[in-house]
Amino acid sequence: MTENFSVAISYGENLGYVEYDEAARKVIVVLGDETGRRKAEEFLAQVHEIGIPHKTLLDFTTEKINPQADAESLKLALTRLWENTGVHVDWSRPVEYVKAHPHY
Repeated sequence: MTENFSVAISYGENLGYVEYDEAARKVIVVLGDETGRRKAEEFLAQVHEIGIPHKTLLDFTTEKINPQADAESLKLALTRLWENTGVHVDWSRPVEYVKAHPHY
């Protein structure tokens, strides 16, 4: 059994998290702010064209990324979440802390 990928997020004064359910191939957004949750869910439900870097900083190819496909695709899409929705990905915040304390 594989462990689901989770990462902390924040929107305004609300903390939450995004989780990828490997078995269901589904992205789950848990966030106390309805607007932020809806924005994140809508963004992560869409396929995005993202420039993927390769050997150098100038070596990119544009690829279609479906955040629902797998955890690695979700991680790539999450790098674009904040600029598109205002929902911040807190890569270094422990998710277990967020689950216990959903506000600052």
